[in-house]
Amino acid sequence: MTNMTMIEAIRDAMRCELERDPTVMVFGEDVGHVGGVFRATEGLQKQFGATRVFDTPLAESGIGGLAVGLGVQGFRPVAEIQFIGFIFETMDQICSQAARMRYRSGGRYSAPIVFRTPFGGGVKAPELHGDSLEGLMVQTPGMKVVIPSNPYDAKGLLISAIRDDDPVFYMEHLKLYRSFRAEVPDEPYTVPIGVAGVVREGSDVTLITYGAMVHTAVQAADELQRTRGASVEVIDLRTVMPLDIETLVTSVKKTHRAIVVQEAQRTAGVAAEVIAQVTEEAILHLEAPIMRITAPDTVMAFGQIEEEWLPSVARIVAGLVHVLDF
Repeated sequence: MTNMTMIEAIRDAMRCELERDPTVMVFGEDVGHVGGVFRATEGLQKQFGATRVFDTPLAESGIGGLAVGLGVQGFRPVAEIQFIGFIFETMDQICSQAARMRYRSGGRYSAPIVFRTPFGGGVKAPELHGDSLEGLMVQTPGMKVVIPSNPYDAKGLLISAIRDDDPVFYMEHLKLYRSFRAEVPDEPYTVPIGVAGVVREGSDVTLITYGAMVHTAVQAADELQRTRGASVEVIDLRTVMPLDIETLVTSVKKTHRAIVVQEAQRTAGVAAEVIAQVTEEAILHLEAPIMRITAPDTVMAFGQIEEEWLPSVARIVAGLVHVLDF
């Protein structure tokens, strides 16, 4: 075991798979000698050579096209999109080509591609660098969407994503890159895609979230325990497509109340889908409507007011109190 930050765990996952599988390739803008803008790939080119880990031109559409071409030819590309706001330049390659490859070819071809990209608020990043755009990918048939909240899951989920025979959109929250360390096994291991994790056991209300909001949610749960003695179960989705509806329903059948927290804007996001599916499966077990705590339906705020825009501990606590007192 080694105490790693999330960025170190992500790098170690790529190192493990580059070492294990000669078809794995890592590429993107400045990922080679520089090691990426956040140093996620630092040292990998030196270890594995410039034919396995290499820089691309500043052209996201080219990165996406290269990934699709390599994927159908038997390679396992790990393509870095430097910031999530830049995916609009490669939406055709990701959503129209990679995600549809197996269906379009009648199973003859697959697209075993990982698209890695940083995202997320709380760091006062420039415009288009921190947006939460997972909703776009969740609505794309054929695309799996993974969002880890800690170093252990980050390594295991990335290894699972690289080994997956279909495309995976792997989102890395900027605020979590170096905010804390956790024990991570040195050897390769997998965390299954599509399985949520119960971060904190509880009996009075279920709090469902993902990414950096997991840590905010745990703080809110601790605060409610202190002030009201209420027991909050916190679930980390880890994968937002596909959803682990079984774990969510099991929890709601126990607590009979739920709220969902997401950093993204309110309308048509992961929270809305979670609420729809849980309601379909467990409405007779609910004693209050499921509430969602989200960012407002506006463009992500500039850094000066970013903290007011993002869901906070206070807003989550207020939501928990609302459903408990309903």
